[in-house]
Amino acid sequence: MRSLLLIDKLDIFRRLSFSQHVLENLVILAPGLLGGSVAKTAHTRGLARRITVWTRRPEARLKLRKQPWCHAVSETPEEAVREATMVVLAAPVETIIALARQIAPHLPADVIVTDVGSVKGELCRACHAALPAGRHFVGSHPMAGGEKTGWENASDTLFERRVCFVTPLENTDPAAAATVAGFWHELGAEVTTVSPDQHDEIVAHISHLPQVLATTLATFLAGKNQSWRNLAGNGLRDTTRIAASDATMWIEIFQQNHDEVLRALRQFEDELHGFKSALANRDWPEVRARLERGKAWRDGFRP
Repeated sequence: MRSLLLIDKLDIFRRLSFSQHVLENLVILAPGLLGGSVAKTAHTRGLARRITVWTRRPEARLKLRKQPWCHAVSETPEEAVREATMVVLAAPVETIIALARQIAPHLPADVIVTDVGSVKGELCRACHAALPAGRHFVGSHPMAGGEKTGWENASDTLFERRVCFVTPLENTDPAAAATVAGFWHELGAEVTTVSPDQHDEIVAHISHLPQVLATTLATFLAGKNQSWRNLAGNGLRDTTRIAASDATMWIEIFQQNHDEVLRALRQFEDELHGFKSALANRDWPEVRARLERGKAWRDGFRP
């Protein structure tokens, strides 16, 4: 019941116009592709009067100082957040919790902290627990990105018409959650609100499982004649596109969402076994039924 009440409150708050209250100081910590795109888009759309960033490498801080979408570049995360209105933790998944704990004692009252991590259960609970009273953590996960990483590839259109999960806990302040939802909406995203654990189950199926399948297919074909790759049409290119993604990033995701990915894989193995059995038995009506179910599902994608 509490979660239903939270969603009802979020629906009410989401109707408020985010543009009526521009952020005084938006802080992006460890901007990569996603964090850099948040900063660029917020700058382009006038969502923050000041955008402050911090990144670990000194040479990257030098380059960031020359970017028109950065008003300030801090030397430390603690320095960056001292006057923050909203903080976006854009670090890799495995370091977000440590970063939240690092900045927690330096956060001003009423600040809202969110993130862009692709796994939410443990992360949201740990970050929420790390923040002092009067400071609010609300998890986020924009379903956007690409094979090219780094803030150098950031875009102010990256989030347009992309889904962004906002993942409040039951005891999350509804106004803070609504502010985060409104912020992502103003960045161009289509916001959906679910619990952190629901999020992890969903993305295990629609994001993490596809990565496993694309990678496994590419790995399997790598053991065949290498010249076959040059004979393939767009079907293979489309199916294996995400196999080109960064391995380090995906190891972190699989570590964080280990149980849900395994559950999805077991269910997929059952589906694959069913197709294999139908094919082995020359059960063409069953093969056709599976092909048509797959086509009907794929045809249901939004434009």
